[in-house]
Amino acid sequence: MKTLSIGILLASACIAGWAQAPAGRGEIERGRYLVTIGGCNDCHTPGWGPTGGKVPEQEWLVGDKVGFSGPWGTTYPANLRLLMQGMTQAQWVQSASTRQLRPPMPWFNLHAMTPEDLAAIYAFVHALGPRGEAAPAYLPPGQKPAGPAILFPAPPAAQ
Repeated sequence: MKTLSIGILLASACIAGWAQAPAGRGEIERGRYLVTIGGCNDCHTPGWGPTGGKVPEQEWLVGDKVGFSGPWGTTYPANLRLLMQGMTQAQWVQSASTRQLRPPMPWFNLHAMTPEDLAAIYAFVHALGPRGEAAPAYLPPGQKPAGPAILFPAPPAAQ
């Protein structure tokens, strides 16, 4: 009986280990691809646009201090590397597939991704490791940002 219990315990540990095994190279590469074509770097990597995407990978996805101001207030691109270090893969997939974020974040694009796509993005960002500092906090409408911000005009009034 004792041997059977130890065997079940070892089998359970192996199964749990498989479920939490580090991401494979293929999954990380898929995540890199999705981050690149998905435009994540456009906002979450400082200097991406002005350099034509010539930012070293070790500097990717650290968030930015340039805000996006509009009728919603001012939002800042999050430091995804710090964000995902504090989440499990399951938490990331759940959050990315359900949360509705403030503009200009295209949260609806994340919702359209498969759980496998979101897991690959997590694997890539997690593999990059933590770097940088948290982005500035959201500012509600009417509060002026202290630093630079891109101003989005209010949408035209409905007629």
